[in-house]
Amino acid sequence: MMIMSITIFSFFLSNLMMMMSMILSKKSFMDREKCSPFECGFDPKSMSRIPFSLHFFLITIISLIFDVEIALIFPIITLFKMVNMLTWIKTSFFFIIILLIGLYHEWNQNMLNWTN
Repeated sequence: MMIMSITIFSFFLSNLMMMMSMILSKKSFMDREKCSPFECGFDPKSMSRIPFSLHFFLITIISLIFDVEIALIFPIITLFKMVNMLTWIKTSFFFIIILLIGLYHEWNQNMLNWTN
């Protein structure tokens, strides 16, 4: 009986705290800058056909690719004690060589340089 009353009390207390946080976090101060859409640093009121540099896009894609590659490296570390050492070395070197070839290709295509 005591455990059930504590559970019900904690349930109502947590709901009360969530409702209070929702009420207190409402922002009533509206500003022209906060109400206008953010367009990657460009003024949305000006000409909408301003040429956008594809370099921003390429840097984003490169960083996304390297983030995914880092996520793929973590299982290689955990498999170190589970598989044969020769198999682990071959797989690791193969994966790292693919990464280095991709990095060389990006460097060769001048995608890592900010100015062309």
